Amino acid sequence: MVKKYLHTSTRRGFIAGASAVLASPAIAQYIPGDPLRPAPEPEPQVRRNISGFRAQDWRTYFSNTNNGAILVDTISRALHYWSDDQRTYKLYPSSVPLTEELTRRGRTSVIRKVEGPSWSPTPSMKKRNPEWPDYIPPGPDNPLGTHALYLSWKYYRIHGTHDTRKIGRRSSNGCIGLFNEDIAELFSMTNVGTQVLLI
Repeated sequence: MVKKYLHTSTRRGFIAGASAVLASPAIAQYIPGDPLRPAPEPEPQVRRNISGFRAQDWRTYFSNTNNGAILVDTISRALHYWSDDQRTYKLYPSSVPLTEELTRRGRTSVIRKVEGPSWSPTPSMKKRNPEWPDYIPPGPDNPLGTHALYLSWKYYRIHGTHDTRKIGRRSSNGCIGLFNEDIAELFSMTNVGTQVLLI
């Protein structure tokens, strides 16, 4: 009785499998040049920015990590963070300024932290884009995302963005942008006074 059941089950499985192959969509039956049987669409490529980044040693760029240290590499478009005690090291993909003219390099520090920042264009942004609004409150339309670290350089910030397409690209007007989840994590670890170096 058991043997008969197993045999029937296997036979039914074979018939079901054969039916599935015969009824498979036209993708499996692609014929070049036949408009009724087009080629399958290629799988979209997933771009993982962080996979090409290299970890850095803080000693190459800082004499110490007092109060934490942030290195922004505008060439590789990566932000590196070391905690004060050097036990925590983080590496984040970032957006960088659109042009060399908008890019500032050198040493600065975090002077203010804001969760839910508002945004106003700088005078030079407004001159280039007079149609831009004068003020955008915190929220999903805000260019600074969910968190912002204000630097000692006027108008420069490390901030989040709701437009994830910008990360890993030259896309900002001078600031350094991170995914919202990354800036939230960095924000929680960073102090007012954290040293920052842009290279």
